[in-house]
Amino acid sequence: MRSDPAAVLLDMDGTLVDTEGLWWQAVASVAGRPLTAGDLPFVHGRTIEDVAAYLGSPELAGPLTDAFADRVRRDLTVVRGAPELLAGLAAGAVPTALVSASPRSIVELVLPRLGHTFDLVIANEDTERGKPWPDPYLEAARRLGAEPSRCVAIEDSPAGIAAARAAGCRVMVASPEKGLPSVRAVRGWEEG
Repeated sequence: MRSDPAAVLLDMDGTLVDTEGLWWQAVASVAGRPLTAGDLPFVHGRTIEDVAAYLGSPELAGPLTDAFADRVRRDLTVVRGAPELLAGLAAGAVPTALVSASPRSIVELVLPRLGHTFDLVIANEDTERGKPWPDPYLEAARRLGAEPSRCVAIEDSPAGIAAARAAGCRVMVASPEKGLPSVRAVRGWEEG
């Protein structure tokens, strides 16, 4: 049986906006060294607090946030297909939540560029544990009154995919190569 998902839960960085390179640059600038492939699992899709701890000091969270915000203000690009996907979900009255590992200050910089009113926004501060823990996705589903198993999560990072799967959501993967899933694919998910 086909039916619309109860909600679509969308990651922000790397999924709806092309900020992964900006984040990588911000982390490298604060770290004071070039990043390598070995840094990827500790930086990509992780919270600012996790990355600050990885770099060796929780006090680096503020400088990381500032460095990232400066880059987002100057060079934010909405991912091709994101406006169409969001408009299609809105036209179909499918509830949407933005579920981001970024702090609310970064999310607030991005929201006006997306041209979409989300039913709910979950930022890093909204749960005790961030991605790769399932907490952000569980909280989004709870606040929307939806069973996680009836939610579709759209993610790009291994940490985010792990979080959505652990929450029990159906996961659709976005990537620069594959792009975003179509509205038809998201709305036509197989239930059960």
